[in-house]
Amino acid sequence: MSALKRTALHDLHIELGAKMVPFAGWEMPVQYPAGVMKEHLHCRARAGLFDVSHMGQVILRGPGAAEALERLVPVDVAGLAPGRQRYAMFTTEDGGILDDLMVANTGAHLFLVVNAARAELDLDHLHEHLPDVEISHPTGRGLLALQGPGAEAALAALNPAVRDMRFMDVAEMELVGATCWVSRSGYTGEDGFEISIPGTMAPRLARALLENPEVAPIGLGARDSLRLEAGMCLYGADIDETTSPVEAGLSWAIQKARRSGGARAGGFPGAALILRELEDGPARLRVGLLPEGRAPMRAHTPLFAGEDAAEPVGEITSGAFGPSIGRPMSMGYVPAAMAAEGTELWGEVRGKRLPVTVAALPFHPTSYKR
Repeated sequence: MSALKRTALHDLHIELGAKMVPFAGWEMPVQYPAGVMKEHLHCRARAGLFDVSHMGQVILRGPGAAEALERLVPVDVAGLAPGRQRYAMFTTEDGGILDDLMVANTGAHLFLVVNAARAELDLDHLHEHLPDVEISHPTGRGLLALQGPGAEAALAALNPAVRDMRFMDVAEMELVGATCWVSRSGYTGEDGFEISIPGTMAPRLARALLENPEVAPIGLGARDSLRLEAGMCLYGADIDETTSPVEAGLSWAIQKARRSGGARAGGFPGAALILRELEDGPARLRVGLLPEGRAPMRAHTPLFAGEDAAEPVGEITSGAFGPSIGRPMSMGYVPAAMAAEGTELWGEVRGKRLPVTVAALPFHPTSYKR
Protein backbone atom coordinates (compact mmCIF):
# COMPACT_ATOMS: atom_id res chain seq x y z
CA MET A 1 0.00 0.00 0.00
CA SER A 2 3.06 2.26 -0.37
CA ALA A 3 1.45 4.25 -3.22
CA LEU A 4 -1.57 5.16 -1.11
CA LYS A 5 -1.88 8.51 0.60
CA ARG A 6 -1.84 8.59 4.39
CA THR A 7 -3.62 10.89 6.81
CA ALA A 8 -1.90 12.71 9.67
CA LEU A 9 -3.34 10.08 12.03
CA HIS A 10 -1.76 7.09 10.27
CA ASP A 11 0.77 6.37 13.03
CA LEU A 12 -1.95 6.61 15.66
CA HIS A 13 -4.10 4.10 13.77
CA ILE A 14 -1.19 1.64 13.71
CA GLU A 15 -0.55 2.25 17.42
CA LEU A 16 -4.22 1.50 18.14
CA GLY A 17 -4.06 -1.79 16.24
CA ALA A 18 -6.18 -0.76 13.26
CA LYS A 19 -6.60 -2.99 10.23
CA MET A 20 -5.64 -0.72 7.34
CA VAL A 21 -7.16 -1.02 3.86
CA PRO A 22 -7.05 0.92 0.58
CA PHE A 23 -9.98 3.33 0.23
CA ALA A 24 -10.36 5.99 -2.48
CA GLY A 25 -6.58 6.21 -2.90
CA TRP A 26 -5.90 6.39 0.85
CA GLU A 27 -4.71 3.93 3.47
CA MET A 28 -7.54 3.97 5.99
CA PRO A 29 -8.59 2.05 9.13
CA VAL A 30 -11.50 -0.30 8.42
CA GLN A 31 -11.68 -1.54 12.02
CA TYR A 32 -9.81 -1.68 15.32
CA PRO A 33 -9.32 -4.72 17.62
CA ALA A 34 -12.81 -4.31 19.15
CA GLY A 35 -14.35 -5.14 15.76
CA VAL A 36 -17.05 -3.55 13.63
CA MET A 37 -20.03 -4.69 15.73
CA LYS A 38 -18.68 -3.31 19.03
CA GLU A 39 -17.46 -0.11 17.37
CA HIS A 40 -20.90 0.47 15.88
CA LEU A 41 -22.71 -0.07 19.19
CA HIS A 42 -20.18 2.05 21.10
CA CYS A 43 -20.88 4.99 18.78
CA ARG A 44 -24.63 4.62 19.29
CA ALA A 45 -24.28 4.40 23.10
CA ARG A 46 -21.30 6.66 23.89
CA ALA A 47 -18.96 8.44 21.43
CA GLY A 48 -16.93 7.34 18.43
CA LEU A 49 -13.94 9.11 16.84
CA PHE A 50 -13.50 8.79 13.07
CA ASP A 51 -10.59 9.88 10.91
CA VAL A 52 -12.19 11.36 7.79
CA SER A 53 -9.13 13.32 6.68
CA HIS A 54 -9.31 11.61 3.28
CA MET A 55 -12.33 13.78 2.41
CA GLY A 56 -11.65 16.76 0.17
CA GLN A 57 -11.70 20.20 1.80
CA VAL A 58 -12.27 23.19 -0.49
CA ILE A 59 -12.52 26.93 0.19
CA LEU A 60 -14.36 29.37 -2.07
CA ARG A 61 -13.74 33.10 -1.63
CA GLY A 62 -15.10 36.19 -3.30
CA PRO A 63 -18.13 38.51 -3.11
CA GLY A 64 -20.09 36.41 -5.61
CA ALA A 65 -18.99 32.95 -4.46
CA ALA A 66 -22.40 31.83 -3.15
CA GLU A 67 -24.29 32.92 -6.24
CA ALA A 68 -21.63 31.34 -8.46
CA LEU A 69 -21.82 28.01 -6.61
CA GLU A 70 -25.59 28.00 -7.16
CA ARG A 71 -24.86 27.56 -10.87
CA LEU A 72 -23.60 24.05 -10.02
CA VAL A 73 -25.96 22.89 -7.26
CA PRO A 74 -29.78 22.85 -6.87
CA VAL A 75 -29.69 24.15 -3.28
CA ASP A 76 -30.01 27.61 -1.75
CA VAL A 77 -26.44 28.76 -1.11
CA ALA A 78 -27.06 32.50 -1.38
CA GLY A 79 -29.55 32.26 1.48
CA LEU A 80 -27.24 30.24 3.72
CA ALA A 81 -26.63 32.36 6.82
CA PRO A 82 -23.12 32.85 8.28
CA GLY A 83 -22.41 30.13 10.81
CA ARG A 84 -24.64 27.59 9.06
CA GLN A 85 -24.10 24.57 6.82
CA ARG A 86 -26.24 22.49 4.47
CA TYR A 87 -26.14 19.38 2.33
CA ALA A 88 -25.80 19.82 -1.43
CA MET A 89 -24.98 17.95 -4.60
CA PHE A 90 -23.21 18.78 -7.85
CA THR A 91 -25.57 17.79 -10.67
CA THR A 92 -24.90 16.80 -14.27
CA GLU A 93 -26.58 18.14 -17.41
CA ASP A 94 -28.61 14.91 -17.50
CA GLY A 95 -29.88 15.44 -13.95
CA GLY A 96 -27.54 12.93 -12.31
CA ILE A 97 -25.36 13.50 -9.25
CA LEU A 98 -21.70 14.27 -9.88
CA ASP A 99 -21.00 14.25 -6.13
CA ASP A 100 -22.69 15.08 -2.85
CA LEU A 101 -21.09 17.49 -0.42
CA MET A 102 -21.47 19.77 2.59
CA VAL A 103 -21.40 23.56 2.14
CA ALA A 104 -20.70 25.84 5.12
CA ASN A 105 -20.85 29.63 5.28
CA THR A 106 -18.12 30.56 7.77
CA GLY A 107 -18.81 34.28 7.30
CA ALA A 108 -15.37 34.75 5.74
CA HIS A 109 -15.66 32.14 2.99
CA LEU A 110 -17.57 29.05 1.84
CA PHE A 111 -16.14 25.77 3.09
CA LEU A 112 -16.92 22.60 1.11
CA VAL A 113 -16.32 19.00 2.13
CA VAL A 114 -16.47 16.57 -0.81
CA ASN A 115 -16.01 12.83 -1.21
CA ALA A 116 -12.43 11.56 -1.39
CA ALA A 117 -12.94 9.56 -4.59
CA ARG A 118 -14.45 12.60 -6.35
CA ALA A 119 -12.25 15.38 -4.95
CA GLU A 120 -10.05 15.86 -8.03
CA LEU A 121 -13.04 15.74 -10.37
CA ASP A 122 -14.90 18.24 -8.16
CA LEU A 123 -11.97 20.64 -8.14
CA ASP A 124 -11.71 20.50 -11.93
CA HIS A 125 -15.47 21.08 -12.12
CA LEU A 126 -15.24 24.13 -9.87
CA HIS A 127 -12.28 25.65 -11.69
CA GLU A 128 -13.95 25.13 -15.08
CA HIS A 129 -17.29 26.68 -14.16
CA LEU A 130 -16.36 29.29 -11.52
CA PRO A 131 -13.51 31.23 -13.16
CA ASP A 132 -14.19 34.37 -11.11
CA VAL A 133 -14.14 32.63 -7.71
CA GLU A 134 -10.98 32.12 -5.68
CA ILE A 135 -10.75 28.35 -5.13
CA SER A 136 -8.25 26.72 -2.78
CA HIS A 137 -7.75 23.14 -1.65
CA PRO A 138 -5.91 23.06 1.71
CA THR A 139 -4.33 19.61 1.63
CA GLY A 140 -2.54 20.08 4.94
CA ARG A 141 -5.68 19.88 7.09
CA GLY A 142 -7.04 16.89 8.95
CA LEU A 143 -10.73 16.15 9.43
CA LEU A 144 -12.08 14.29 12.45
CA ALA A 145 -15.66 13.26 13.23
CA LEU A 146 -16.83 12.78 16.81
CA GLN A 147 -20.24 11.09 16.88
CA GLY A 148 -22.62 9.74 19.49
CA PRO A 149 -24.60 10.79 22.58
CA GLY A 150 -21.37 11.43 24.47
CA ALA A 151 -19.84 13.60 21.74
CA GLU A 152 -20.93 16.97 23.15
CA ALA A 153 -19.53 16.32 26.63
CA ALA A 154 -16.26 14.96 25.24
CA LEU A 155 -15.65 17.96 22.98
CA ALA A 156 -16.95 20.48 25.53
CA ALA A 157 -14.18 19.31 27.88
CA LEU A 158 -11.79 20.89 25.36
CA ASN A 159 -13.93 23.96 24.60
CA PRO A 160 -17.30 24.55 26.33
CA ALA A 161 -18.49 26.74 23.42
CA VAL A 162 -19.54 23.63 21.49
CA ARG A 163 -22.52 23.24 23.85
CA ASP A 164 -24.12 26.32 22.27
CA MET A 165 -24.03 24.83 18.76
CA ARG A 166 -27.09 23.20 17.20
CA PHE A 167 -27.42 20.81 14.27
CA MET A 168 -25.76 22.23 11.14
CA ASP A 169 -24.11 25.15 12.97
CA VAL A 170 -20.49 25.91 12.07
CA ALA A 171 -17.98 27.86 14.14
CA GLU A 172 -14.29 28.65 14.35
CA MET A 173 -12.82 27.80 17.74
CA GLU A 174 -9.66 26.76 19.49
CA LEU A 175 -9.11 23.11 20.39
CA VAL A 176 -5.83 21.81 21.88
CA GLY A 177 -4.13 25.07 20.88
CA ALA A 178 -5.21 24.93 17.23
CA THR A 179 -7.73 27.05 15.34
CA CYS A 180 -10.38 24.64 14.06
CA TRP A 181 -13.49 24.81 11.90
CA VAL A 182 -16.19 22.87 13.72
CA SER A 183 -19.62 21.83 12.44
CA ARG A 184 -22.34 20.07 14.41
CA SER A 185 -23.01 17.37 11.85
CA GLY A 186 -21.95 13.90 10.82
CA TYR A 187 -22.67 10.71 8.90
CA THR A 188 -24.08 8.39 11.56
CA GLY A 189 -27.51 9.76 12.46
CA GLU A 190 -26.16 10.61 15.91
CA ASP A 191 -25.47 14.02 17.41
CA GLY A 192 -21.85 14.96 16.90
CA PHE A 193 -19.24 17.16 15.30
CA GLU A 194 -16.87 17.31 12.36
CA ILE A 195 -13.61 19.15 13.02
CA SER A 196 -11.22 20.52 10.41
CA ILE A 197 -7.82 21.08 12.00
CA PRO A 198 -4.27 21.75 10.78
CA GLY A 199 -2.80 18.33 10.01
CA THR A 200 0.14 18.72 12.35
CA MET A 201 -2.28 19.20 15.25
CA ALA A 202 -4.69 16.37 14.34
CA PRO A 203 -2.87 13.70 16.39
CA ARG A 204 -2.91 15.95 19.47
CA LEU A 205 -6.66 16.45 19.17
CA ALA A 206 -7.34 12.76 18.54
CA ARG A 207 -5.26 11.72 21.56
CA ALA A 208 -6.94 14.32 23.78
CA LEU A 209 -10.38 12.99 22.82
CA LEU A 210 -9.34 9.34 23.20
CA GLU A 211 -8.15 10.02 26.74
CA ASN A 212 -11.86 10.28 27.57
CA PRO A 213 -13.10 6.76 28.45
CA GLU A 214 -16.36 7.50 26.66
CA VAL A 215 -14.56 7.90 23.30
CA ALA A 216 -13.36 4.99 21.15
CA PRO A 217 -11.78 4.92 17.68
CA ILE A 218 -14.16 3.79 14.93
CA GLY A 219 -13.20 2.52 11.46
CA LEU A 220 -14.78 2.63 8.02
CA GLY A 221 -16.62 -0.65 8.57
CA ALA A 222 -18.79 0.69 11.38
CA ARG A 223 -19.07 4.06 9.63
CA ASP A 224 -20.82 2.26 6.78
CA SER A 225 -23.28 0.31 8.94
CA LEU A 226 -24.03 3.44 11.00
CA ARG A 227 -24.83 5.57 7.94
CA LEU A 228 -26.94 2.77 6.43
CA GLU A 229 -29.03 2.47 9.60
CA ALA A 230 -29.49 6.25 9.36
CA GLY A 231 -30.68 5.91 5.74
CA MET A 232 -27.84 8.04 4.35
CA CYS A 233 -26.54 7.69 0.80
CA LEU A 234 -23.03 6.55 -0.11
CA TYR A 235 -21.71 8.10 -3.30
CA GLY A 236 -20.81 5.45 -5.87
CA ALA A 237 -23.34 3.02 -4.37
CA ASP A 238 -26.71 4.65 -3.67
CA ILE A 239 -26.15 7.78 -5.76
CA ASP A 240 -24.04 8.52 -8.82
CA GLU A 241 -24.27 10.17 -12.24
CA THR A 242 -27.16 7.85 -13.20
CA THR A 243 -29.39 8.84 -10.25
CA SER A 244 -31.26 12.12 -9.88
CA PRO A 245 -31.62 13.85 -6.50
CA VAL A 246 -35.40 13.35 -6.63
CA GLU A 247 -35.38 9.61 -7.27
CA ALA A 248 -32.64 9.31 -4.63
CA GLY A 249 -35.05 10.73 -2.06
CA LEU A 250 -33.03 13.94 -1.65
CA SER A 251 -35.80 16.39 -2.57
CA TRP A 252 -35.69 17.74 1.00
CA ALA A 253 -32.28 19.24 0.16
CA ILE A 254 -33.70 21.39 -2.66
CA GLN A 255 -35.08 24.56 -1.06
CA LYS A 256 -38.10 26.52 -2.31
CA ALA A 257 -35.90 29.29 -3.74
CA ARG A 258 -34.44 26.91 -6.34
CA ARG A 259 -37.69 25.17 -7.30
CA SER A 260 -40.17 26.22 -9.98
CA GLY A 261 -41.65 29.57 -8.96
CA GLY A 262 -38.85 30.23 -6.48
CA ALA A 263 -36.74 33.37 -6.28
CA ARG A 264 -33.81 31.71 -8.08
CA ALA A 265 -35.48 28.73 -9.73
CA GLY A 266 -33.36 26.47 -11.91
CA GLY A 267 -30.11 27.67 -13.41
CA PHE A 268 -28.21 24.53 -12.35
CA PRO A 269 -27.15 21.54 -14.49
CA GLY A 270 -30.03 19.13 -15.12
CA ALA A 271 -32.63 21.63 -13.89
CA ALA A 272 -35.21 20.69 -16.54
CA LEU A 273 -35.36 17.04 -15.46
CA ILE A 274 -34.97 17.67 -11.73
CA LEU A 275 -37.66 20.36 -11.58
CA ARG A 276 -40.00 18.19 -13.64
CA GLU A 277 -39.48 15.25 -11.28
CA LEU A 278 -40.15 17.51 -8.29
CA GLU A 279 -43.50 18.43 -9.85
CA ASP A 280 -44.57 15.11 -11.39
CA GLY A 281 -42.60 12.53 -9.41
CA PRO A 282 -39.78 10.27 -10.64
CA ALA A 283 -40.17 6.89 -12.35
CA ARG A 284 -38.25 5.13 -9.57
CA LEU A 285 -37.35 5.82 -5.94
CA ARG A 286 -34.69 4.88 -3.43
CA VAL A 287 -36.30 2.91 -0.61
CA GLY A 288 -35.41 1.10 2.57
CA LEU A 289 -35.59 -2.69 2.36
CA LEU A 290 -35.78 -5.29 5.13
CA PRO A 291 -34.85 -8.84 4.06
CA GLU A 292 -36.31 -11.74 6.00
CA GLY A 293 -33.90 -13.88 8.01
CA ARG A 294 -30.43 -12.95 9.22
CA ALA A 295 -28.45 -12.75 5.98
CA PRO A 296 -27.94 -9.29 4.43
CA MET A 297 -28.85 -8.62 0.80
CA ARG A 298 -25.93 -6.62 -0.52
CA ALA A 299 -25.30 -4.26 -3.43
CA HIS A 300 -26.29 -5.44 -6.93
CA THR A 301 -28.84 -7.96 -5.65
CA PRO A 302 -31.66 -7.87 -8.26
CA LEU A 303 -35.21 -7.27 -7.02
CA PHE A 304 -38.31 -8.93 -8.47
CA ALA A 305 -42.03 -8.20 -8.10
CA GLY A 306 -42.77 -11.90 -7.56
CA GLU A 307 -41.00 -15.11 -6.65
CA ASP A 308 -41.37 -16.37 -10.22
CA ALA A 309 -41.16 -13.03 -12.07
CA ALA A 310 -38.98 -13.16 -15.17
CA GLU A 311 -37.46 -9.67 -15.16
CA PRO A 312 -36.07 -7.66 -12.24
CA VAL A 313 -37.84 -4.42 -11.32
CA GLY A 314 -35.01 -2.91 -9.30
CA GLU A 315 -31.70 -3.46 -7.56
CA ILE A 316 -30.19 -3.16 -4.10
CA THR A 317 -27.45 -0.52 -3.84
CA SER A 318 -26.31 -0.99 -0.20
CA GLY A 319 -26.81 -3.77 2.30
CA ALA A 320 -25.40 -4.88 5.65
CA PHE A 321 -26.36 -6.23 9.05
CA GLY A 322 -27.64 -3.47 11.36
CA PRO A 323 -26.19 -3.99 14.85
CA SER A 324 -28.54 -1.44 16.44
CA ILE A 325 -31.68 -2.90 14.88
CA GLY A 326 -30.54 -6.51 15.17
CA ARG A 327 -31.33 -7.51 11.60
CA PRO A 328 -30.18 -7.11 8.00
CA MET A 329 -31.05 -3.93 6.12
CA SER A 330 -30.67 -2.68 2.57
CA MET A 331 -31.44 0.27 0.32
CA GLY A 332 -32.17 0.20 -3.37
CA TYR A 333 -34.23 1.52 -6.26
CA VAL A 334 -37.69 0.27 -7.23
CA PRO A 335 -40.44 1.63 -9.51
CA ALA A 336 -42.39 4.45 -7.84
CA ALA A 337 -45.51 2.27 -7.90
CA MET A 338 -43.72 -0.29 -5.72
CA ALA A 339 -42.14 2.18 -3.29
CA ALA A 340 -44.89 2.18 -0.65
CA GLU A 341 -43.92 0.95 2.81
CA GLY A 342 -44.92 -2.69 3.24
CA THR A 343 -44.62 -3.64 -0.44
CA GLU A 344 -43.34 -7.22 -0.73
CA LEU A 345 -40.57 -7.95 -3.22
CA TRP A 346 -38.08 -10.73 -3.83
CA GLY A 347 -34.28 -10.50 -3.92
CA GLU A 348 -32.24 -13.06 -5.80
CA VAL A 349 -29.24 -14.24 -3.76
CA ARG A 350 -27.00 -16.91 -5.30
CA GLY A 351 -29.82 -18.04 -7.59
CA LYS A 352 -32.46 -18.25 -4.85
CA ARG A 353 -35.38 -15.83 -4.46
CA LEU A 354 -35.85 -14.53 -0.90
CA PRO A 355 -38.55 -12.17 0.43
CA VAL A 356 -37.77 -8.53 1.21
CA THR A 357 -40.14 -5.75 2.32
CA VAL A 358 -40.05 -2.04 1.51
CA ALA A 359 -39.49 -0.14 4.78
CA ALA A 360 -39.37 3.46 5.98
CA LEU A 361 -36.04 5.25 6.29
CA PRO A 362 -34.15 5.71 8.51
CA PHE A 363 -33.99 2.23 10.01
CA HIS A 364 -32.69 3.73 13.29
CA PRO A 365 -33.97 7.08 14.64
CA THR A 366 -31.67 10.10 14.41
CA SER A 367 -30.68 12.15 17.47
CA TYR A 368 -29.56 15.55 16.19
CA LYS A 369 -29.55 18.57 18.52
CA ARG A 370 -32.12 20.91 16.98
